[in-house]
Formats: sequence, C-alpha cells, structure tokens
Amino acid sequence: MDYKKTAEETLKHIGGSSNIVSAAHCATRLRLVIADNSKCSKAKLEQVDGVKGVFEASGQLQIIFGTGTVNKVFDEFIALAGISGGTKEDVKQAAAAKQPLPKRMIKTLGDIFVPIIPAIVASGLLMGLLEGLCNAFPSMANSSAYTIFHLFSNAAFVFLPILIAISAAKTFGGNIFLGAVIGMIMIHSDLMNAWSVASADKIPTADVWFGLYKINMVGYQGHVIPVVIAVWFMCMLEKKLHKIVPEIIDLFVTPLVSVAVTGYLTLTIIGPIFSTIENYVLDGAKLLIAIPFGIGGMLVGAFYAPTVVAGVHHMYNALEAGLLSADGVNTWMPIATAANVAQGAACLAVTFKTKNKKTRSVSLPAALSSYLGITEPAIFGINLRFIRPFIAGCIGGAAGGLVAGFFKIGASAYGITGLFGFLITTDYTWQYALVMVVSTVVSFGITMAIFKDPEDAVIEEGAADAGEAESDSDDSEEFSEYTLSSPLKGSVIALADVPDETFAAGILGDGIAVDPVEGVVKAPISGEITTMFPTNHAVGITGNNGIEILIHVGIDTVQLDGKGYTSFVKEGDRVKKGDKLVEFDIELIKSEGFKTVTPVLITNSDDYSAVSGAAEGNIDFLEDLVKITK
Repeated sequence: MDYKKTAEETLKHIGGSSNIVSAAHCATRLRLVIADNSKCSKAKLEQVDGVKGVFEASGQLQIIFGTGTVNKVFDEFIALAGISGGTKEDVKQAAAAKQPLPKRMIKTLGDIFVPIIPAIVASGLLMGLLEGLCNAFPSMANSSAYTIFHLFSNAAFVFLPILIAISAAKTFGGNIFLGAVIGMIMIHSDLMNAWSVASADKIPTADVWFGLYKINMVGYQGHVIPVVIAVWFMCMLEKKLHKIVPEIIDLFVTPLVSVAVTGYLTLTIIGPIFSTIENYVLDGAKLLIAIPFGIGGMLVGAFYAPTVVAGVHHMYNALEAGLLSADGVNTWMPIATAANVAQGAACLAVTFKTKNKKTRSVSLPAALSSYLGITEPAIFGINLRFIRPFIAGCIGGAAGGLVAGFFKIGASAYGITGLFGFLITTDYTWQYALVMVVSTVVSFGITMAIFKDPEDAVIEEGAADAGEAESDSDDSEEFSEYTLSSPLKGSVIALADVPDETFAAGILGDGIAVDPVEGVVKAPISGEITTMFPTNHAVGITGNNGIEILIHVGIDTVQLDGKGYTSFVKEGDRVKKGDKLVEFDIELIKSEGFKTVTPVLITNSDDYSAVSGAAEGNIDFLEDLVKITK
C-alpha cells in the first residue's frame, strides 16, 4: 500500500493538522485526540486504504491499521502534519483532560487496575491449573509441590492492597514507594487479618481522636476501594508538601508527614467509611448476579456491551478485584465472556451476509479477536455501524449471562475472557463452554435473521421504486462502465466553463456542471451520505459501488451561511437513487449576487480510466449525466 497516500487521506478526513491535539500509535492503531470532532468524517476514514476500523473511546479517535502497517502510516502522518509524535500516555492525558468528571473517575479506575492484571492473571492461572490437576489427581493436594505452588497462586491476592497502592500512586503522580507503605499499613500483621474476623472470639479495638470513638484494629484484606482513596489522598498531600516545604528539608519532612497523616486518617476515617461503601457495592453486585434462575446474569449480559461503548467498563476491574479479594471467586467474568463472545458471533454473522469485501475483511478478524476477549474491533468496527448486529449481540449476551448466572460460574482471576477463560474456570469447564455456545448460537442466529446488508437493501428498495434495480450497476461493487444520473434539472455546462478556477481545473475531481431550473437536489446514486456541509450548500455521497460524488450547489455560496438551503439528510444516512437531498431557493441565491451553477464532481476520479460528462443541453432529474469507466 501507499503509506504516504493513506496518511494524507487520514489527515484530510480528520480536519487537518490544526485539528490535532495529540497523536501516537500502539501496536495496531493510530490514537488521536481531536480538537473538534465535527471536522472529522469517520465514514470517509473507513474508506481509506488500509483502515480496518474507526471508533472513539475514552476521548480518543482510534484508527485501526494493524500490526506493522500502523508504524509506517504514523511516520508519514506526523511528517505531513508537521507535529511531533507523542506516547500513548501523552494521548491518554490529552484525551482525559477533555472528558467529563464521571468518565475521568472511571478511566482512573482502569488506569489503576489494568496494569496489575498480569499479576492477577499469573496467580489466577496457577490457581486454576492447580485445581484442575487436583481434580484429576486427588492425592496431589497433599504433596509438597502443591503446597509450594499454592503459595505462589494466592500471593497476589494476599498482598493485593500493596499492588493496588503502588499502581494508584503511579496513576495519581505520587511516590510509588510511599504508596506501597500505605498499602502495607492497611494489611500490617499487627492488625487482625480481615479473613479471620468471622471466627475470632474478640476483635481488638483502639481509641482514636482523643478517645471520641473506637475503631476495630482489623486489616483491609479483601478491600480495594479504601486503598485507592487512601493513596489518592496521600498523593495530593505529597504534591502539596513538595510545593510548600523548603527544599533543604523536603526529603525528610514530606515523606514523614505524608505517611503519618495518611496512615492515621486511613485507619480512623478513610478505611472504615469506604470499606463500608465497598461492601454495599459488592453486596449489590452479588445480589444482582444471584437473582434466581440466572435473571441477574441475563441483565448484566445484556447491558455489558453498551457500557463498553460508553467507556465505563473500566470500573468492572475494580469490581472483579473486590469479588476475588473478598470471596476468592469472580462471578462477573463468565458473564462478561457471554457479552464479548456474543458481539463476536454477531460480527461473524455479518461476515457471512455482507457482500462488501472491505467489511468482510474487517469483520472476520474482529469476530475472532472477540473470542479471545478483545471486542472493540467488532463493536466499533462493525456492529455499531450497522446497529442490528450490536442489538443481536446484546441479546446473545443476555442469553449467555442467563446460563452463567443460573450455574453460578466463578473464575479465579480477572482480565481474561473468552477462550482463555477456560484456564481460570476449571471447576466449571462444561458450564463455561455452554455459556459460550449459547451466546454464539443466539447472537449469530438473530444477526443472520435481522441483519440486512445495505447493498441488498438498495437492490430491493430500488426495484420497488424504479423497477430497474436488477440491471442497475449502481448496486454492484464491480463495474466496467457506469453512467451517473443527474441530481438536478437544468442545463448541462462543461466543467471547464464553470466560473471558478478550482472546479474548472478539476482539482477536486473530474465531472460536469448543471445550471439548475428547479431548486432541488436528488441522490444520483444509491449509497451513503459521507459529507453534509453545515451550510447545506454541498453534499457528498459514496455510492455502493465506491464512486465518490460531490454536489456543490452554486459558486462561493458558502458565504450565504446556509441561507436559502434546506437539507433532508445528514452524514451517515443511507439513501437510494432519487431521494431528495437538498432544497434551495434559486432566486434568493441570485439576488444575493451568487451564481447557481452546480458542479457535480467525481472526487475519486483518479481511480478510474475515464470520466466524461454529457453533451451540453437540457437535462432532467436522473437522466444520464456522467460516464465513468474503470
């Protein structure tokens, strides 16, 4: 592929370099923060060579190119834009600054809990493998090897508050070692282990705040939110102290005050309050999942994917960590698998039904990635674009969640869903498999039944409307020669005679012009509205056969700022040939001193061997106007 051309088109369709706040890339995608999203055309970006999907998440515009390709496109992109490439963290920070407070809070939870997933996965997989081996060889449970590896498998959960504290301190910009100390304080051996409270005869207490009240001297094993809040407070205090404490004593005073003040407040106020709140949240989640007959799992499974779209799914990491820490069982993960697999199955069904080669090339790998726990390509690249597959995926997620809730399936870790989930659900192998099967069958079946490929829809609608769709090459991806219909009624004018140098020179593409006698623009082809100028004076359509058309009503009429124009479509709308797109007041435009000559351009004319306009003379709506040859 031509990486420079791809970069040029990408830059053009996001509104140019002036619209870029920050740019970076990861292994598979270009990650951008855009100043004004209204200047960005996702529909056009999806048509750029090499683009496998476009979606917005967490304040970022993410353009999927794939491994290897993204690096080369990015190098050309920043060179053309005249900007310096940033890191993923730079982009994240720029995107976060644009988010509303609730989303920033949820994103922060993700930033804290995602980095510790490897530790949780390692422990969870060890735990799952041990349990699986013990089921196969019961005598192994009494061996020294089991004792040693069991120690390894629960280490991350025993000391989870310390892991969370370190990650939280890094996220909040504090000293990670001071954060670790706060985590250690909360599970110190001088405090009663929280898991021993139920069997204890007496719980030690201490008088605090000058004897005004007592607290239980119990550790915070099994809790996550109190750790996050405590470390957040410590980081804010540490930053403040760095500003006001003289540098000569900062090294001693700041750490001392930060740990002493935070530690005391944590054990006396922060811990008791937020552990109680967390208990309510966890109890609520457990009650939801435990609604009889799997109804709770069904509800979670149905609404899980929409929360991914909203970007609030990061909070589930904290929830799952809390469930694991409190009970050692993560009952949320199997339901998440149901939702993820269902979206993948819906995407897979689109692969079988669509006739569009580009859609198929994206949908198949996106569907497979969903079965490995990565659903963004399927959701944002395919399912949300067509809506019906997304709805079918939600229904499939509900069906799979019903099964997961009914059997009360639990996992020994978080951060893994889909096929790899078998490694952490060893006690529920066949039930977990049933979750995936049910989610797949329901979602795939419903999508096959209700998904209508836009190209099929055009054929049926065109046949009903004009009785000629069967022979209209408009409805086919492939053609050797195609004749575009006129969107206006009037007189044909050669493009070279248009009173505008840009149009006349064909800089924006070859084509023809029409001087209208009636103030109506109709769709000259069936396809998608890819551009609708805010002033309604120009509209862009991409036909189902890939032809890109720009209809510019009048010369310099952008100066009217929409006066005299009425639009009947918006970007992203699908239209069929003959649909009304725009109405305009010919007399008003002329009275304002503007010409109504309307160029009809093939903006991707470079893709074709020849583009020729009709002979000059009068033309009616939908009569032959431009001949395009492959």
